Amino acid sequence: MEVKQVGVVGCGQMGGGITQVCAQSGYQVIVSEVNEELLNRGLAQINASLTKAVEKGKITEQDKEATLSRIKGTTDIKDFSGCDLVIEAAIENLELKKRIFAELDKTCPKHAILATNTSCLSIIDMAMATSRPDKVLGVHFFNPAPVMKLLEIVKTIATSDETLEIARTFGQSLGKTPVIAQDAPGFIVNRLMVPQLLNAIRMVEAGVATKEDIDTAMTLGLNHPLGPLGLADLVGLDTLYFIAEAIYAEFKDPQFAPPTLLKKMVTAGWLGRKTGKGFYEYK
Repeated sequence: MEVKQVGVVGCGQMGGGITQVCAQSGYQVIVSEVNEELLNRGLAQINASLTKAVEKGKITEQDKEATLSRIKGTTDIKDFSGCDLVIEAAIENLELKKRIFAELDKTCPKHAILATNTSCLSIIDMAMATSRPDKVLGVHFFNPAPVMKLLEIVKTIATSDETLEIARTFGQSLGKTPVIAQDAPGFIVNRLMVPQLLNAIRMVEAGVATKEDIDTAMTLGLNHPLGPLGLADLVGLDTLYFIAEAIYAEFKDPQFAPPTLLKKMVTAGWLGRKTGKGFYEYK
């Protein structure tokens, strides 16, 4: 099956980035949001991202206009009726995602693959809300999606080999490097990264070192482009907290238990770059 038209559910930070990547790679893309205000905000962000790419000389003005011409926004999920592949990028709420997958199953053609961009939730639970669990899998992009080269493709126990190969080929067509993971909490990257970020927070909490020295040690000592606390701010402290909680709930492994300091910062609304304050302050 050849993927020609792509659907994206959600036009927030991740959904908008996925939409941009697919459209820049030549796909016709339909992206949905729950209302016109959120949709227009998301489309405006895609336009701003492409404008910045033109200013930096990465693409031409003609490339930008061609990309935008391939994107159609909607607030009606029925507009996905012609899609070959739909990527769900809604908020990380399993019950919401299951409802979305049930609606997509009724709307999309029988051959269509239904994928989720979840970073930690159980994909088989979403698959079983449909009549096509063999055509459901995870395609986990990394933020910012237009820049990051990795694509985690997540196979459930029900995903067919054919679906997996179509997803792999699709990922490569976007210029991404696919890696295959099983449907286990955290997949590959978050399973390895989350304990590191949480341990950095525990070190701040215990007064082992300052946040600046912890990040400097990791950037210069391990050649990481960003220290763990700066990375936590980029990911979003609420997102990190949610992912850690979800993995901890499955494994009951203490390394995934969110530190008290992280809980307090989320409660205070200090979520990182998106709110202007996390471990660091952002203008």
